[in-house]
Amino acid sequence: MIANSVLKIAFSAVVGLTFLAGASHAADPPQAPPPNIVFFLIDDLGRTDVGFMGCKDIHTPHIDKLAQGGTILDAHYVQPVCSPTRAALLTGRYATGTGVYTVVRPHAKWGLPLGERTLANALDDAGYETAIAGKWHLGEFDPAYVPTARGFHRQYGHYFGALDYFTHLRGGSHDWYRDGKEAKEDGYATELIASAACKMIAERNAKKPLFLYVPFNGVHSPLQVPDRYLKPYAELEGNRRTLAGMIAAVDEGIGKIVAALEKAGMRGNTLIVFSSDNGGPNPGRLSSNGELRAGKGTLYEGGVRVCACANWPGHVPAGATIKEPMHAVDWYPTLVKLAGGSLEQKLPLDGRDVWPTITAGAKSPHDAILLVQSPTRAAVRMGDWKLLVDTSPLGNAAPRQRPRDARGGGRNARRNFVELYNLAADVGETTNLAAKEPQRVTAMRAVLDRLLKDAAQPGQLSNEAGAATSD
Repeated sequence: MIANSVLKIAFSAVVGLTFLAGASHAADPPQAPPPNIVFFLIDDLGRTDVGFMGCKDIHTPHIDKLAQGGTILDAHYVQPVCSPTRAALLTGRYATGTGVYTVVRPHAKWGLPLGERTLANALDDAGYETAIAGKWHLGEFDPAYVPTARGFHRQYGHYFGALDYFTHLRGGSHDWYRDGKEAKEDGYATELIASAACKMIAERNAKKPLFLYVPFNGVHSPLQVPDRYLKPYAELEGNRRTLAGMIAAVDEGIGKIVAALEKAGMRGNTLIVFSSDNGGPNPGRLSSNGELRAGKGTLYEGGVRVCACANWPGHVPAGATIKEPMHAVDWYPTLVKLAGGSLEQKLPLDGRDVWPTITAGAKSPHDAILLVQSPTRAAVRMGDWKLLVDTSPLGNAAPRQRPRDARGGGRNARRNFVELYNLAADVGETTNLAAKEPQRVTAMRAVLDRLLKDAAQPGQLSNEAGAATSD
């Protein structure tokens, strides 16, 4: 009798535990679907040429709404020029790994190395539909280098930079494609790209999350815009007026794309990231980088610290500003992790997951952030300090790679320099403290040397790629 009672009690316990386990499992909330991701990358946009960064003479209501409803990324770093930033964003790796230190010229016999796993590849592996509408600029001389061979299911736009906005020509070559095939289409490039992005949203596979990369050609030269965008800026003159119209066209396009997300019922589960690809060119004469020194093509803050924000209702804090430094390489691991994808790959990542920094106020995951123009010309930010070093011999760099400094009166061909700045006290990099802080220089130089150790040679000089053609 006692044995039978024990068996009954044991059986009842097993049944009860099984029921409780089942009830607990049934009560678990359903796992949230991965977010849609829309990444806006604007070409040559000045840091303070948008309203949310204090611009008064150019109106950007749609961009400002994203920033105000999300989080401003005040210390968002990129590369000094276009192609290197795109390579960093799409691989999570510095130019020291990819070899993309410079702009990939039209028909150049090189591009983003084929061994690189792109963000589109990683998100495709995670079950995303992937699309690009805009400028590629990472190689097109061979079909293996174009977006549809690098993880993007759909493509619209152009492969080169600096094309004519109306004829879509660059140096006599027609540069406009849809899904990898040449497309003869009339219209202003910025408007066509925005319309294509809206169509990609409307025609997406609703069973999959969407990764939509929108690298607008605007507002890169040539300075061209339909007259209707100029009318609100009669008080501005010359190129500044044209630039204002071009920025307004990009802003309008972004507004249409966000509206398309809302119409499709996607907005609530879409992370939107907005960034410029480098600092504004010709600061003070054309664009504005505010109090930051210099602009596009330099390692000074005006060349690499850009306007940026992130917006995802209910997930990214609204009305916040993050001052912790982060870099374009960080989006690769951050987005892949949000997507539930895998970061296991052959090539090591330089990027770090910045989601806790953006959403929970965590410190930057970086002890040091690398900013690089070549294996011999680079900068490193560590905390509030920034060290810039050039060890290249005089006259060793091509003229177009020489830095432009707004205070230097044009091109500055200096070589073999060391500069140290405290960005907390001197964000404009006006006072070089290298001579006063020799120990700090030594310590930071050791970190920079480690980051540059075994740096890949520039892609246009690599054995795999061959020599680049002239621009």
